[in-house]
Amino acid sequence: MPVSPLREFESQGPGSTPAPTAVDRVAAAVRTDILSGALAPGTPLREESASARYGVSRHTVRAAFQRLVSERLAVAEPYRGVRVTSFDRAHVIALQQLRAALEVEAVRIAGERYGDEWPEAALAPARDALGALGELDELDEPVDWLEVERIHADFHRALVAASESPRIIESHAALGSELLLFLLHVRPHYTLASLIAEHRALLDEIPVRGPEALREHLEHSTRLLVGS
Repeated sequence: MPVSPLREFESQGPGSTPAPTAVDRVAAAVRTDILSGALAPGTPLREESASARYGVSRHTVRAAFQRLVSERLAVAEPYRGVRVTSFDRAHVIALQQLRAALEVEAVRIAGERYGDEWPEAALAPARDALGALGELDELDEPVDWLEVERIHADFHRALVAASESPRIIESHAALGSELLLFLLHVRPHYTLASLIAEHRALLDEIPVRGPEALREHLEHSTRLLVGS
């Protein structure tokens, strides 16, 4: 009997890393479609069609969709089912306000510790992210924007990590997929080269201007999407 590409259960040998469950894999596949733009904002997510596409039960699909709802990549509405999140003005502003509360405060805390001469160890993870973006820019092939967005998010996570504040780091990490969704929508406003240049300048400014530099950066990206 043929085995489903997203079979419900997989056997594991002793000591092996647990394989992703069917729910994990359906959620990952739909998440990628959302974050790549293949599924536009407001697109209905249908249990029956997803069940047929991935060869799993509707129960599995339903659980996967609920995971995406918990990540704020989708919304569940009474009598309308589950849809891809519509990234409207209110959503953008609310997310950016939350990001500012976490990221700007993280930089403020780090600045109190380091002053205007941050040690290289504190800046290295963000520099590494910029280096990874630079390597992508040098490739003689189309830009993998989903990978760019993941590294872009790593840059901002690195700034937050410099605070060494466990609760702020944890809260920022919880934004996860929602932050990637924001970066998808801001993508048309950048080339990869301009994205790298803007973030390199930001990293140079942060030790000197601290939280105000990051606040201006986030306000700029907000204006790109809401037009004011």
